[in-house]
Amino acid sequence: MSSKPWLGAYPPGVPAEIDPSQYGSLVQLMEESFTKFAARPAYSFMGKEVSFGETDSYSRAFAAYLQGLGLQKGDRVAIMMPNVPQYPVAVAAILRAGFVVVNVNPLYTPRELEHQLKDSGSKAIVIIENFANTLQQCIAHTPVQHVVLATMGDMLGGLKGALVNYVVRKVKKMVPAFDLPNAVRFKDAIARGQKGTLRKPEIRPDDVAVLQYTGGTTGVSKGAVLLHRNVIANVLQSEAWNAPVMEKVPKGEQSTGVCALPLYHIFAFTVGMMLSLRTGAQLILIPNPRDLPAVLKELSKHKFHSFPAVNTLFNGLANHPDFNKVDWSNLKVSVGGGMAVQGAVAKLWLDKTGCPICEGYGLSETSPSASCNPVTSTQYTGTIGVPLPSTEMKCLDDEGREVPMGQPGEIAIKGPQVMAGYWQRPDETAKVMTPDGFFKSGDIGVVDERGYFKIVDRKKDMVLVSGFNVYPNEVEDVVMTLPGVAECAVVGVPDDKTGEAVKLVIVKKDPALTEEQVREFCHANLTGYKRPRVIEFRTDLPKTPVGKILRRELRDKKVA
Repeated sequence: MSSKPWLGAYPPGVPAEIDPSQYGSLVQLMEESFTKFAARPAYSFMGKEVSFGETDSYSRAFAAYLQGLGLQKGDRVAIMMPNVPQYPVAVAAILRAGFVVVNVNPLYTPRELEHQLKDSGSKAIVIIENFANTLQQCIAHTPVQHVVLATMGDMLGGLKGALVNYVVRKVKKMVPAFDLPNAVRFKDAIARGQKGTLRKPEIRPDDVAVLQYTGGTTGVSKGAVLLHRNVIANVLQSEAWNAPVMEKVPKGEQSTGVCALPLYHIFAFTVGMMLSLRTGAQLILIPNPRDLPAVLKELSKHKFHSFPAVNTLFNGLANHPDFNKVDWSNLKVSVGGGMAVQGAVAKLWLDKTGCPICEGYGLSETSPSASCNPVTSTQYTGTIGVPLPSTEMKCLDDEGREVPMGQPGEIAIKGPQVMAGYWQRPDETAKVMTPDGFFKSGDIGVVDERGYFKIVDRKKDMVLVSGFNVYPNEVEDVVMTLPGVAECAVVGVPDDKTGEAVKLVIVKKDPALTEEQVREFCHANLTGYKRPRVIEFRTDLPKTPVGKILRRELRDKKVA
């Protein structure tokens, strides 16, 4: 087997290697596009367009504001917002000021948020007011000294912005009361920054750009350290990979992408926002992808060419009665990532849009894309495709040796997009990096003679819910703090909608403990996708002779 058999699967024109050194930093990449595409719309949000030039001036002012707070180069700034135009502005500002972006899931509970702010050492946070109440509950226990408060309507202009804010606050009641006395409004921060000047820090390729938190096998979430050069590499890899079909966008027509995945998720961050910046594309920002009628209504107003999503979203949209109100005929590439794409969903999507779902694979630790099916293929392969340019993948046994072709082994990845390590956790980093620089993914796969990889199992006990990692240890640690629980275990069970769902098995200490009490407790302490869908009470848990819980036995028992 040649060392890189997958190169034979590359469509004509896709290079074997990319050159991440063409940019010294993400700032250089962004500023080049701000200048080159200044007049073009960069983002479309609720009917309002924000140009590349406006993104440039807003982010420059916001960067000056952040520097004026006395933060030092390399300090961490958290962002806790849905897909609103302030998100890309904040990212550009944080990076231009020489700071590090910490992406935070806006649906986190106070417990989850506190851990991430403490672990990252974030000194400032940009947060939308809808979630300010969560921050209020934990801010005293974190290093955060500065809060910038955004609203849904901030960037929609006077009347429209005021109307949207009114509806969000008063009609939909989506902003719980909060008290953050020293918070500064986003618009005020921009206004103050416009009076200051941005001092341009020296940013090198090896400087940290993003801390991307991923569930920890030990139950706590760890920050994958993504350097400027890691994200640059992945943007250029994705651009090269999509080129054979994106080149078919008619000349003079701006390529447009749909951003329905949340920007705090690394897939949307890199393959949505950063890639669009690089290519001068417009991004349609969808603030709530769960509201399928609203998503389809927004898409019906646009002509768009690329759509990265997870299986759950493709499936939900394709089965929705309003699906045909959208013109799908311009779609050139649908990239499926985050979780396995199901064959039935891929077939339905191709039948209804004429555009195949091209399944890829990646992790927070790989910025994220590591492999993908060729964008020119029309049939569903059931694989995660082949390694991207400049990327190598192999399957390893438990001793770290490469297994023969067709034999299952742990997928290991090497390439310029692989993280520098876990934030302040050299022990955890050592567990996943091989001496020759491969990152061990925790996924068990096989590779065929053409270099196509397929995932067959998971080494870790992780549960994958709609593309989000749930680590059983974390859920178990939380549930064990509930009085009345003697023992518990968490496993993943198949779920038609989300791929997998969380199943919680409890042995009671207090016979009076009810399922409702458990659900309420989980609701207060765990964000939505981590909450158990199935709760089961038992008298004991299956264990090994040394007392280790046999999760597989719990998983194999059919759930009613």
